[in-house]
Amino acid sequence: MAARRCHVWVGAETGILKGVNLRRRQAANFSQCHRGQEISDMCWRQEQVLLGCVDGTVKTFCTERGEFTESHKCSGGEGPFRGLAVYDSSLVTCTESGLLKVWNEDSADQIQVGRGVCRMRQNPGRPERVATGGKENELKVWDLQRLQEPVFKAKNVRNDWLDLRVPVWVRDIQFVPDSDRIITCTGHSQVRVYDPSSPQRRPVLEMKYDEYPLTAMSLTPDGNSVVVGNTHGQVAVLDIRKGRLLKCLKGQAGSIRGIQTHCSLPLVASCGLDRFLRIHDLGSKELLHKVYLKSRLNCVLWTNQDNWEEEVEEGSTAEEVKEESAEDEIWASMVTVTDCSVSKRAAPLQDPAGRQKKRKEVTQDA
Repeated sequence: MAARRCHVWVGAETGILKGVNLRRRQAANFSQCHRGQEISDMCWRQEQVLLGCVDGTVKTFCTERGEFTESHKCSGGEGPFRGLAVYDSSLVTCTESGLLKVWNEDSADQIQVGRGVCRMRQNPGRPERVATGGKENELKVWDLQRLQEPVFKAKNVRNDWLDLRVPVWVRDIQFVPDSDRIITCTGHSQVRVYDPSSPQRRPVLEMKYDEYPLTAMSLTPDGNSVVVGNTHGQVAVLDIRKGRLLKCLKGQAGSIRGIQTHCSLPLVASCGLDRFLRIHDLGSKELLHKVYLKSRLNCVLWTNQDNWEEEVEEGSTAEEVKEESAEDEIWASMVTVTDCSVSKRAAPLQDPAGRQKKRKEVTQDA
């Protein structure tokens, strides 16, 4: 399967990059199994997919050529990558130990953002801004052009009703488009909305989903809701304007590791420890695709093409189109089984004249 025809890219614990074609219901591996190079994060750079591995290696996969073109050892810091980004021609990395680095051609700027980092995210609207957060590491926003001090540092919520300090555990971060607001989900099942333009540094909105740690989050295309997943395989859509639960997406069976919504279509992709990639419709909550990928999955990335449905169809060769049409005819010719509870012995028999007789009557006539 050609790499350019893949709609979703998935990174596995085994170090394998997996591409999935949803139209053909096919999946392919584009690298060899190497557990020492477990994929912890992925991002796009034009037509290339950048892979951050736990051993500190950043690999470049070209989707046009269908092969790996570069591999760099990004030394510095401890632990796996918790974020990858591209700013101008520079690569931006952040490790679990808290070392945020901007890799230029001949030098590297760096800053220590605090230990226990769980996520670094780049602001799509302002690529020079990134946000970091983790366990006992409060949300911070950094300007990559001036790394001396954070441009925003969140403040912990007030003590609880027992006057005890509320622990901090930022698991994922998202930037609201066309706004200064930032959304975080925590390991204590909270979703918080911050507004750096407001006088206060505490959350302007907080909601809670279930009781299990939230592990991944992604904004919906309209920017009014977020899709969150937790360690028990529960995925839900939350309204960040009113702070309420909108709907739940069913079908998951293991801890969620990666969630990403499509940039223009009402689709959300999720993956995790149950080894399945799932595609849900955000409007109808329907499970559209369920693909078994054999390995425990860490991260998911949609194709960077907005009109992937049309481009795949136009780019298909005559043989591929013929193969797809033949496959569709086979599926269409299959009889749909509506009720399997009736046994064959109890099913009625039909004679050549088209009349139905029960098996008991046929036995008596014989």
